[in-house]
Amino acid sequence: MAELILDSVSQSYAARQIIADLTFTLPEGSIGCLLGPSGCGKTTALRCISGFEPIQSGEIRIGGEVVSRPGWMLPAEKRRVGMVFQDYALFPHLSVAANVGFGLRDESRDARAARVAGLLRLVGLAGHAEQFPHQLSGGQQQRVALARALAPRPRLILMDEPFSNLDVELRERLSLEVRDILKREATTALIVTHDQHEAFALADWVGVMHEGRIQQWDTPYNLYHEPANRFVADFVGQGALVTGEVINDHLVEIELGVLKGQIPVECDASGCAECVRSCKVDVLLRPDDIVHDDDSLLLAEVENKAFRGAEFLYTLKLPSGQRALSLVPSHHNHAIGEKIGIKLAVDHVVAFRRE
Repeated sequence: MAELILDSVSQSYAARQIIADLTFTLPEGSIGCLLGPSGCGKTTALRCISGFEPIQSGEIRIGGEVVSRPGWMLPAEKRRVGMVFQDYALFPHLSVAANVGFGLRDESRDARAARVAGLLRLVGLAGHAEQFPHQLSGGQQQRVALARALAPRPRLILMDEPFSNLDVELRERLSLEVRDILKREATTALIVTHDQHEAFALADWVGVMHEGRIQQWDTPYNLYHEPANRFVADFVGQGALVTGEVINDHLVEIELGVLKGQIPVECDASGCAECVRSCKVDVLLRPDDIVHDDDSLLLAEVENKAFRGAEFLYTLKLPSGQRALSLVPSHHNHAIGEKIGIKLAVDHVVAFRRE
């Protein structure tokens, strides 16, 4: 296990900056995730941490040891970092056991066999030791790749879009299995993905990236309920922004009622200033912030709906014409165009100054 620290790390290709001032700390034994759309720099960050790419500024430390700084980098093979690639990169001519034990060639035969057997039990593949990769499913191949990365007891495991080749149902189940395996091995790990469901299922800490910068490094709960800016609010989870007006530093009024919470602070080069009375803001409403209530006098029109088994996700048209989302138990099956009663169930305010 080892703590991972990136301190103001930047990297460019051909005068194009890919990552800029990347700063975060992943505590020892934790699972972290860099989450963001394609092209945001998350894979480049992973390559810098692994030792495949140099950095132009800042510093990377693993377990207190500097492994990268401008003009110098510890070779990848000396970092004690395990990699799990998107395509698994298993050796097709080697058995499952031989793949897992590939990095243990310096150990005795008995020690190697014991470690391989223990890892195959850990990943649920004890009966597949003599099979070859082409005889396994995608999920099984992924678990072999993880066992191979864990075998030399690395300080850190890095995983690059590890579930992108799997179907949705298997991806969600395997995310939970991989988290359990990493926790049982007490391994520090960092994954990169564009899928927030993977990030939330796997990680203790998530960094949302956009245009080479981390917009917010936080727990999944805080990213969803307390996004730092509009990009995070939009990228993480579903929701809608409705207009509001500040009453004071703890109250904001929207057309559905008055909400109580911390009103945003705007900062620029000249300093910071709180929103004052009559400031116009956009308030983030998540689908669970609006509750269906047949007894409510506040009505909204069902404009669209998506069936999700246990619930519907309704797109609602508010009296002003603004739109919001609401999760409603599926036995409330209302027709498009029907007006239904709603009420607010907001326990905190997330708001941004109007652009």
